[in-house]
Amino acid sequence: MIESMKHLPTTEAAVAVLRAVAVEYGREIEVGHDIGADRTSRRSAAGVGVAADPDGSLPHEAFVEFGGVPRVSVRLYPDDDALITVEGVECPDVDRDDVPAFVRSLFDDRAFVKGRRFPPGYFLIVPLPQDRTHRVYLPMVGLGPWLSSRVR
Repeated sequence: MIESMKHLPTTEAAVAVLRAVAVEYGREIEVGHDIGADRTSRRSAAGVGVAADPDGSLPHEAFVEFGGVPRVSVRLYPDDDALITVEGVECPDVDRDDVPAFVRSLFDDRAFVKGRRFPPGYFLIVPLPQDRTHRVYLPMVGLGPWLSSRVR
């Protein structure tokens, strides 16, 4: 079964798993692909009309957007990591293999926001497998309704 893959070797494999997660949670999904060094966001120095990396490979980046609440989007980079945006909050440097678990944690309501008094602010904490978490600092202003409902 594709969602039990331990390592997601390609962007396309990660997109396939995210499609399965969307079906599992009854979410709409939109996917966009950028293929080639001249099209991916981290290869802007490639030059005009240069599609392949120096090693001859074709980098593949995908942007995935889920419908529903919370609003979640995922940008899968060719470098085996991802940028996940939750309700407008960017969660950078998520390992590509952790993306499905991260999204499931959001959709299963296991993610939460923890506040602190000094210095004032919040953290979005997303539980991952093997007792790991992904923490993202949130300024006090700008917590939307979904994030505010997750404050502990």
